[in-house]
Amino acid sequence: MSFHIKQNDTTPSIRAALKNGDGDAVDLTNATCRFHMRAIGASSVTVDAAAQIVTEATGIVQYNWVAADTDTVGSYQAEFEVTYPDTTIETFPNNGYIRVEITDDIT
Repeated sequence: MSFHIKQNDTTPSIRAALKNGDGDAVDLTNATCRFHMRAIGASSVTVDAAAQIVTEATGIVQYNWVAADTDTVGSYQAEFEVTYPDTTIETFPNNGYIRVEITDDIT
């Protein structure tokens, strides 16, 4: 999955449908979710913030950008990290990353 946004934009939000290894929707009832993003090749994160669970039963999550998240042009890796009610943690996607491209603004 890849997501494109212009520098300094805060919309659209990044949204994902979380699925297990069989391709079934993940049940997020009573879970919490965080969004992580880092520049490709970097070891430190540029975003580590709470994400919104849009639909618990069908595993839909989204992250609503703030201005500082998109102020630097570049290529990034992102993921959603879910903490289930029993405190276990699962990260999506688990076979790679969401690629986020922040493109420069003309003005």
